[in-house]
Amino acid sequence: MNQSFELPGSYKKWTMGFLIVGAVALLYGFIMYHPFDHAGHGVNLSGTRFWAVLLQNSVYWLLVVNAAMFFMGITTLAMGGWQVALRRVPEAISSVVPVLGIIAFLILMAIVWGKHDDIYSWVNPETVANDKIIKGKSGFLNPVFFTVWSAIAIFLWSFLGHKMRAISLQSDVDGPMDYETGNAWIKKNILWASLFIVFFGLTVGSTIPWLWLMSIDTHWYSTMFSWYTFASTFVAGMSLIALFIVFLKNSGQLEYVTDEHLHDIGKFMFAFSIFWAYLWFSQYMLIWYANIPEETGYFKIRVQGPYRAIFFLNLVLNFACPLLILMKRSTKRNYAMLTFMAILIIFGHWIDFWQMVMPGTMFGHAQIMPFEFGIALLFIGIIMWRVGVYFSNNALTAKNHPFLKESIIHHT
Repeated sequence: MNQSFELPGSYKKWTMGFLIVGAVALLYGFIMYHPFDHAGHGVNLSGTRFWAVLLQNSVYWLLVVNAAMFFMGITTLAMGGWQVALRRVPEAISSVVPVLGIIAFLILMAIVWGKHDDIYSWVNPETVANDKIIKGKSGFLNPVFFTVWSAIAIFLWSFLGHKMRAISLQSDVDGPMDYETGNAWIKKNILWASLFIVFFGLTVGSTIPWLWLMSIDTHWYSTMFSWYTFASTFVAGMSLIALFIVFLKNSGQLEYVTDEHLHDIGKFMFAFSIFWAYLWFSQYMLIWYANIPEETGYFKIRVQGPYRAIFFLNLVLNFACPLLILMKRSTKRNYAMLTFMAILIIFGHWIDFWQMVMPGTMFGHAQIMPFEFGIALLFIGIIMWRVGVYFSNNALTAKNHPFLKESIIHHT
């Protein structure tokens, strides 16, 4: 079994290239956008763009890599064996959570404690005092609660994910397991996976999208918003897993991962694209049908305003394309086509998060600037760097996992 892996030079060059481009974009933003000049209700829209772009990218990429550990958690609780041959890929992706968690936390704190009310209007005490709706939400929309809950969420995502990875890697050291040892080891996995899934539901499935994203449009709320956000990041997370599997297979690794496994990853990409579209339509349709002014304002600027093209492009990229292309069995087994679709889905949901953040901060300025792509490349470079480190330092197959044989003979 080939357990050692040295990153190809091309991978290192692309990683370094993305990091350099991203660093240049960040430096450009500091120089040109004056981020520390207080914006004050949109006076300095260039500064607003700087923080909005950092917010969008940090939250999006953090939730995407965290979705990889959610995938490991749900398959562990389901006693799934098919994914064991590829489990080190989502483990590697989830190892980025602490890094991006720290970055996202620093950005969020700079926005909240820097009193950037052009991003979060509720950080301005005067606005809160004079607005009945915002004042009614001040029990949780306040800097202290925001800070404490954000810190707890990021810390526990990182800690619980680290614990699950550590248990997995320990099996490489301990060697083959007999029935009793394997049974105890599986139960330990289930315990930590259940803790992660419960906390994931309390954060990504509910509170965190309210705080980090929905509170940008402080008057607006949707009971479907957190599930919508989860669906967006989970399908992007599965697409990221697919990309790294194809990369490793093309590098001669993951010898027990077959077209059967890739087919199932493609099924997740297809199914959750449909699930995302279902939530997209349900949220939009219910608000459109009720036609309540407090709710329709969120969609008015997106459907009838300057963001209209991006709003519907979002639907084409994230629903129409996956539906038409990933429906076929052969497509989900074709490396080139699956790679193309994975990149398209990740980009499409990056656009989805862009239209979540920008209309509530930039108002009518609907252009996507090169600066925004540069910042996205910075985060992609960070992900590639950390995943590459994990691949280089650890075995790529969990060879002593009790379910490995089930994964090897998997057929879908």
